[in-house]
Amino acid sequence: MRKTPVAIALALAAALLLSMGALQTQAEEPPLAGQMTKFRWLEEPTTPPVSVFQGPDGKAMTLADLKGKVLLVNFWATWCAPCVAEMPELNRLQKEAGSDRFQVLAISQDREGAGVARPFLEQHGLDALALYTDPSLGLGRALKLKGLPTTLILDAQGRELGRLVGMADWAGKDARALIDWVLAQQRDGLPKLDRAGAEETGRPG
Repeated sequence: MRKTPVAIALALAAALLLSMGALQTQAEEPPLAGQMTKFRWLEEPTTPPVSVFQGPDGKAMTLADLKGKVLLVNFWATWCAPCVAEMPELNRLQKEAGSDRFQVLAISQDREGAGVARPFLEQHGLDALALYTDPSLGLGRALKLKGLPTTLILDAQGRELGRLVGMADWAGKDARALIDWVLAQQRDGLPKLDRAGAEETGRPG
């Protein structure tokens, strides 16, 4: 049977809608390519346990104190060779992408605390990374870290979205694509989409 112009137009419209739906579904999935294939995305965002560490001023703080922005939380130590290797990329990421919406939070796991971490940052020219320390290793234990370096991404509500164990190029295109995707899901400091792609209602995480 020969299709009429109206039938052809309807078929094209249906195909376009299906294509748009496929693109939307893809956009709802985090881009995990290259080194980011090691990133383990949580099925449900999880609020980290409350545990104290030291901020740049030496005063006690928690991750909840930094709610309102997306955080790339990196656990490192001066004695950890892979940590040392990736620090310049973390510094570069903070320089290029740090804002009131995003921050690289590098937390030293050196038991000597600021006494060794501060000179390390200064000697290696890591001038974009503020000094955060956890000499008691309390936060790392609470988060059940399996090794160093480990890097978590927290959303603007302070919930962990996932983590990567091991070294990665955090200023590279694959990491930036993942971070940009997370930022795109945020609206006014709150998650725009949950894991299934539904609108958030502002309920607590």
